[in-house]
Parts: sequence; C-alpha cells; structure tokens
Amino acid sequence: MNAGRFERAIAAIDAANADDPNRIVARGAERPKELAHAELATEWVQRLRPDASEELLLAARAHHLRRWSIPRSSYPEGRSGYLRWRRELQKQHAADIGRILSAEGYDEDAIARVQDIVQKRRLATDPEVQAFEDALCLVFLETQLNDFAERYADKADDVLAKTMDKMSDAGRSLAAALIEGAAHG
Repeated sequence: MNAGRFERAIAAIDAANADDPNRIVARGAERPKELAHAELATEWVQRLRPDASEELLLAARAHHLRRWSIPRSSYPEGRSGYLRWRRELQKQHAADIGRILSAEGYDEDAIARVQDIVQKRRLATDPEVQAFEDALCLVFLETQLNDFAERYADKADDVLAKTMDKMSDAGRSLAAALIEGAAHG
C-alpha cells in the first residue's frame, strides 16, 4: 500500500462528502450525513475484516460518494423506482470514485476492483463484497433504523429481518450486539 496515495484518496472522498447538505447525529456528533456514513462504514469494515484490502477500505469510504446529488425524489415512488434510483447511485458512485482514484495514480485494476465492490458485484461469492454489504447494513442499523421504525412502524420488523438476511454470520453477530446495546442504552 502506498500510504500517501491512500490518505490523499481518503481525504478527497471525505472532502466531497463534507459538502453534503444533509446532517445527522452519529455517535453524539452532528456531521454531514454521507461523511459520517463513510467513516462508520470504514470502521465497520475494519472490525469485520482487520486484514481489509486497500480497495475494500476505499470502497467503504466511497460507498455513498455525493449521494445527495441524485435525489430519491427524481425517481418514481415505490419499490421499482427505489431500485432504479439505487442502481443509478451505484453507477454514479463508481464513476466518481474512479475519477478520484485515477487522479491519485491508482491503476485500472485497483480502480475496477473498488468500483466492483461499490456496485456489489459478485456479492454472493466475493467475501470482500459481503464484508462491504455487512458494513453498510451495520451503518443503517446504527444510524437509521430507529428513525425508520418511528416513521414506518408497520414495516420496521420486515426491514430489520431483510437487513439481517443480507448479512454474513459475522455481520449478524455484530448487528445483534449493536441492537442489544441500543436496547439497553
């Protein structure tokens, strides 16, 4: 790993996400939403995979790069519109991170690997993509599940079950501890 190049790429990702007009409170601090989510996803990946590759760490940091630039409201309501929106976001995130990594001197193979992880390619067979998915689910559980449950009480149990189904055993174990901690916190 070229530590300087990696740190510059992380700084560029963080600078882009710092522009997020949406703010959340995460772990007691108000922050730009996607910057907080990127930092949390990176932390969860490191807990899940202490040996995480540079590409996996970059993907975790860039998973929602400038997400607010494609508003959900620009797609039809309902599941079909939501899924189209998410696919377009993944393509946009992959393109954005490709430009950042190229500017920092990453080669085509490394860029393609990060883009594959961000787009969740080979989720069923790639352990790094699964760790990425686990981290994203953990960020959701940590920062958004309670608000979601308050707004959509009738759907909360289903969403929680579907979230847990997407996770590996290691991810579910961390999720259970997170949920247990929240219940007692």
